Amino acid sequence: MKIKVHITAILVMAFISSPPAPGQDYLRNIFDGHTDIGACRLKGDLHFLPDRQEYLITGSGDNIWSGEDQFHFAWKKLDGDFILRADISFIGEGSHEHRKAGWMIRGDDDTGSLHVSAAVHGDGLASLQYRTAEGGETYERRSSVTAPDVIQLERKGDRFIFSAAVRGNPFDTVAVTQSSLAGEVLAGIFICSHDNNVSESARFNNVRIIRPAGDEFVPYRDYLGSNLEIMDVETGHRMVVLQALNSIQAPNWTPDDKYLIYNSEGLLYRFEIASGKGEVINTGFATNNNNDHVLSFDGKMIGISNHVADEANRSIVFTMPVGGGTPERITQEGPSYLHGWSPDGKFLTYTGERNGEFDIYRISVRKKEETRLTDAPGLDDGSEYSPDGRYIYFNSARTGTMQLWRMKPDGSEQEQLTFDDYNNWFPHISPDGRQMVFLSFLPEVRADDHPFYKQVYIRIMPVDGGKPRVIAYLYGGQGTINVPSWSPDGSRIAFISNSGTIQKR
Repeated sequence: MKIKVHITAILVMAFISSPPAPGQDYLRNIFDGHTDIGACRLKGDLHFLPDRQEYLITGSGDNIWSGEDQFHFAWKKLDGDFILRADISFIGEGSHEHRKAGWMIRGDDDTGSLHVSAAVHGDGLASLQYRTAEGGETYERRSSVTAPDVIQLERKGDRFIFSAAVRGNPFDTVAVTQSSLAGEVLAGIFICSHDNNVSESARFNNVRIIRPAGDEFVPYRDYLGSNLEIMDVETGHRMVVLQALNSIQAPNWTPDDKYLIYNSEGLLYRFEIASGKGEVINTGFATNNNNDHVLSFDGKMIGISNHVADEANRSIVFTMPVGGGTPERITQEGPSYLHGWSPDGKFLTYTGERNGEFDIYRISVRKKEETRLTDAPGLDDGSEYSPDGRYIYFNSARTGTMQLWRMKPDGSEQEQLTFDDYNNWFPHISPDGRQMVFLSFLPEVRADDHPFYKQVYIRIMPVDGGKPRVIAYLYGGQGTINVPSWSPDGSRIAFISNSGTIQKR
C-alpha cells in the first residue's frame, strides 16, 4: 500500500519574511501530508492554524494495537537522529477512555507496520508503545506520568526515548531499543478514537521536529540553525518569529516593546517584532561581539562585550547608543563578559577573569573604576540587577553545582537561592521584580560549562527563592537566554532554540 497524501495547504504568516528554515519552517505546516491508516470508517483531517502555529488533528479508528492499526496520521519523512516534541491536549470529553494521541515513528503506512509511539490516552495513561515485527504484537512501557501536557519522542540510533511531563515538572523518561526500525521513516502526530464509529480530536501546540548535533559536531566551529521564539509565560504557548540557518543568540527585549536585539557572527541585529524585519546595528569597530550584551533600563544605551583583536582577542566591555554609534571602552582589563546594568545607569556588572579566577565585578560607567564583588573559588557568572536596584542576582559553581545566588550591590550578604541537582544559569528578573526565569542544564553537563545544543529547561521561581517550575522544554543552551529577555509588561520572554537542517543523508 502506498501513502495517499492529502496535502494540507501551506499557510504563510504575512508579517514574517524569513530565509529557509533551520530544519523545519514553523511559520508553515511542517508535515508532508496526512492520511488514514487502516480501515477508518470516518475520514480524519488535519488543520494548521498559522496565527498560533497550532495543529488540530481529527480521526477515528478502532485501535493501534495487536497486528493491525486504525488511526489518522500527519507525517513527515525523516532519517537519522531526531527529536519530536509538542504540547498535547484532547478536545472535548471524548467517548472512550482509551482514545489516544501523540507522536509516532513508523516504517510505512501499512496497517501492520513497525512503529514506536509516544501515546497519551483519554484516561491519562502515557506509554511508549511499539511493534517489532510486521503484523506482530504491540508492546508497551508505561510512563509514571499521568495525563502529561508535554510529550517528546527521540530517535537516537536504535534507541527510542519517550519523555513526558505535566507542565511545570521535569520530564520522566522510558526507552526501548528497536533495531528493526532504522533508516528513513514516517514521523508525525496521530489520533485514534478507539471506536471506529466516532471521531475524536486533539490539539498540538509548540510542535517541534529537531535535528540535534551529531557525534561529529565540534563546538565553536560548527553551528546549528536557530529559532527566535516568543513565549507567553503563563500559558507556555510559544511562537517562532524568526528562523535562521546560522547561529543567532541572546535576544534582548527593548523597553518600547517594538524590537528584539540579538547577536550573530560578531554583529548585533535589531529585529522589529511587528514587521518581522531585521537590520544590522552599527557598532563601529566592534565587529566581534559575543552574546553578552545588555540594554540600559531606560533603553537608550546598550553595553556590549567585544573581543579586541590586538589584545589577544580578549572580551572587553563597551557602551554605545542603542541606535548605533562608536562604542566607548569601559573595562581596561579582560576578559570581561557583561551581564548587568544598574537601574540608575551608573554601574555595569560583569564576569572578569583576573589571575585565573572568574568572579563578578562592578564598574562605574563614568569613572571606570572596577570593584570585585565575589571571591569564592569556582566560576561566578550571569550577574544582573533587580529592577529596584536592591540586589544583584548571579549564578555560582562554588557548591559543586551551578546554582543561583543574590547579593547586595556592594557584594555583601551573598545568599544561595536554588538547591537542586540541575546546573542553573543566567537569572533574569521580571520587570515587576517578583520572579525570575533561568536556564537549567541536566546534571550530565559540567557545572562550570554552559554548552551549545543540549536538552535544557527554562524555569521560573520567585525572586526570594522557592520551588522552580519548568515553563519551556527545548533544545538549546549557550545563546538561548544569556541576557535579560522579558517583555516590558512581564507577560512574555524571548529566547533561542536550535536545530540542524533536516536533510536525507
